[in-house]
Amino acid sequence: MTDSDAVRRVGLALPRAYEVEVRGRSKFRVRQIVFVAFSRDEKDMGFGFPKTERDGLVASDPETFYLPGQSDLRYQWVCAHLDRLDDDEMRELVIDAWRMCTPQMLHDLPDLPAPTAHAWDLVERQQWHDVRPLLHPYLHFEDGDLSLRGRNQVLDHLRGHPTPKPPTDVEIRAGQVYRWRR
Repeated sequence: MTDSDAVRRVGLALPRAYEVEVRGRSKFRVRQIVFVAFSRDEKDMGFGFPKTERDGLVASDPETFYLPGQSDLRYQWVCAHLDRLDDDEMRELVIDAWRMCTPQMLHDLPDLPAPTAHAWDLVERQQWHDVRPLLHPYLHFEDGDLSLRGRNQVLDHLRGHPTPKPPTDVEIRAGQVYRWRR
């Protein structure tokens, strides 16, 4: 069983996500796109879900999942009773809804180890002053043919170039040295 506080912890930890209140209901957005919303009493959650698959989801567990109201059927949206979801299933649904409204280059971030995901989130937001203390002074960074050593060189490179795609292979070695590769 999960609750709205657990959904908030997951939703607000995702890059570019923020919470707003609209007509007494909390909604989580990326830019202007809503990916999760609560009922007024916060016992139910609506979330982004592909239209083509939502009937199957509802049919798989009709006591947990249900379709939105008639006026919202045009959206890629499904609703669920929070007290019928466990934390793992809720996390998967929230992250998948978030992925529907973010660039693909960010999709791997929730699956990376926490320190790496946090560092890439800060890089993506270009919050360089917050990134620096998270990086080991002898960081080794590889991006294609580019190979950099040292926190200052990496930060200088990242400031002057478009945000790279998050790595899919992360290795944390002795001495907290992060090795990022594509």
